[in-house]
Amino acid sequence: MSHRYQIEIRGRATERLLRPVTDDFVIDTTAAGDTRLTGEIRDPSHLHGLLAHFTSMNAEVVSLSRLDADSVDPHLLSTTEPRQHNQQKGTQP
Repeated sequence: MSHRYQIEIRGRATERLLRPVTDDFVIDTTAAGDTRLTGEIRDPSHLHGLLAHFTSMNAEVVSLSRLDADSVDPHLLSTTEPRQHNQQKGTQP
């Protein structure tokens, strides 16, 4: 059974870091300038795989939260497109 999660990564993530998650997550930027990913994680191995990917890319995961249906920010459920990769080129987490 999958669950919705929100993962926050320090700073603005690069295209290379986000490439594996762009199809499964809504990606936006917090007020503090960090990268926030919100989406479905299928099972524990999917979650561990994502965290291993971020660790291997030296990204600092500052927050990981499992979301209840009541706690999801409504704007994250909209049909808007995720942030485009070309806005992230040349940035570091």
